[in-house]
Amino acid sequence: MKSGIMTLPRHIMEQERKYPQATGQFSGLMSDLAVAAKVLSLIVNKAGLVDVLGYTGAKNVFDEDVKKMDILANETIVHAMDHGGHLCLMASEESEGLIPIPDYHPLGKYVMLFDPLDGSSNIDVNVSIGTIFSIFKRVTSSGKGQLEDALQPGYKQVAAGYILYGSSTMFVYSTGQGVHGFTYDPSIGEFLLSNENMKIPEWGAYYSVNEGYYNRWTAGMRHYIRYLKEEDPTTGRPYSLRYIGSLVADFHRNLLYGGIFLYPADSAHPEGKLRLLYEANPLAFLVEQAGGLATDGHQRILDIQPKSLDHRTPLLIGSKKDVELAMKFLQEE
Repeated sequence: MKSGIMTLPRHIMEQERKYPQATGQFSGLMSDLAVAAKVLSLIVNKAGLVDVLGYTGAKNVFDEDVKKMDILANETIVHAMDHGGHLCLMASEESEGLIPIPDYHPLGKYVMLFDPLDGSSNIDVNVSIGTIFSIFKRVTSSGKGQLEDALQPGYKQVAAGYILYGSSTMFVYSTGQGVHGFTYDPSIGEFLLSNENMKIPEWGAYYSVNEGYYNRWTAGMRHYIRYLKEEDPTTGRPYSLRYIGSLVADFHRNLLYGGIFLYPADSAHPEGKLRLLYEANPLAFLVEQAGGLATDGHQRILDIQPKSLDHRTPLLIGSKKDVELAMKFLQEE
């Protein structure tokens, strides 16, 4: 780490200086997102004191019950991002269809896809939750963004990251130059570099999966989980189960300590359950930058061509050797 205090805006600007052709749009975009993160951090930390807990009684585009915090987080991010002139469109897990930039705001060259509050079902019990974001350059030449701008394979992402709201608030992101984590210091109102160039260990000691679905899994997946539980000190087994049920929180722990997160296909969801655009792609981008892997069990997540905004996928993500081994077991299918 360089001498002095490294704030998130300073880090973004220093990254941008590596690209002489940069116009400053990306730095402005990230600055707007950091403001949204600060606002959401404040809201989340006061959730039990204001009327933002519980459900709205409505369902989202994925037929899931919507919590009040989902709507508030979605609106906060949209209103923080729609006026800066950096984006041509947005799409959110909590919104149906594309989110256009209002006519009275300028358009930019970037597209942002996001899950405003991953793990929001946990907020009522004070468990860590987060925001996940994915940024692409538009592929259309001008005007309002179109569906094709959003439906790009993950390897074309120019940046991705997440904001974790837990015992502290962290902003973790990558522009393809490593993964860097910033912890929010509310006393000065800034995100400060706390985890530079994060690397995930090749092997981990943890696995994260909802074993309640065990009977729905394929034979290969069940065999892999049994293997992880077997006693064998020479291979570091048995692995310890660590499952929070908040994707960002489970991913963040494994990024730091090594391990594998699994949300495989099952008999109820043969196409997978997690959203490619809002969850799998951005985390796959991060884990690869950190030296790990992300797959649907058969192919690299970042190579999947999205078919729709609600494209779903299985997800195996984490330490490189753990993911490679899991894929071998899945070949038993």
